[in-house]
Amino acid sequence: MVDNVFPSFQVPKVDKIVVNCGIGEAAQNAKGLDAAINDLALITGQRPVKTRARNSVATFKIREGQPLGIAVTLRGKIMYSFLDRVINLGLPRTRDFQGLSISSFDGNGNFNIGIKDQTVFPELKSGFGTPRGMDVCISTTAKTDQEGQKLLALMGMPFREGVENTQIVRKKKLKSHHFDAKSKGRGDRARK
Repeated sequence: MVDNVFPSFQVPKVDKIVVNCGIGEAAQNAKGLDAAINDLALITGQRPVKTRARNSVATFKIREGQPLGIAVTLRGKIMYSFLDRVINLGLPRTRDFQGLSISSFDGNGNFNIGIKDQTVFPELKSGFGTPRGMDVCISTTAKTDQEGQKLLALMGMPFREGVENTQIVRKKKLKSHHFDAKSKGRGDRARK
């Protein structure tokens, strides 16, 4: 990373980690919400805060101020401890894990991970309670995705092999009406 590309004060670093967990129907009962808060506090080492609905949405039966999820922002030693546990314990224990995709960078050097089951962390007993997922957003001071990827790769983040520098080019999917002759029969009517 430092190989004469940056002066030492410009080397990117991890700024913060935000862990977010949507609790869904557990928001209706206080025990489910408390269980989710306790689980996330065990995993991260810091007590999360409740995130509440800003507006009421009648179709989803959501009222303004109703708790929808929990979130925790990690900085300093707790952040590095959590990042170490994610890299060395959480991700390798994930079922069918083949590496993280580099397409999860946001364009500014920040990386997002979605974990489907929190029981990959050894702090929680597997098969206990309802399985919950969580989102982990790693915010870095890197200006580009390449700098952020290099930083996290040097920290041990297991990226997928063989797709580091390739850009995914998505072709526009053509539908059946693209192949129909649009002027078929119309030109004859217009000429008459």
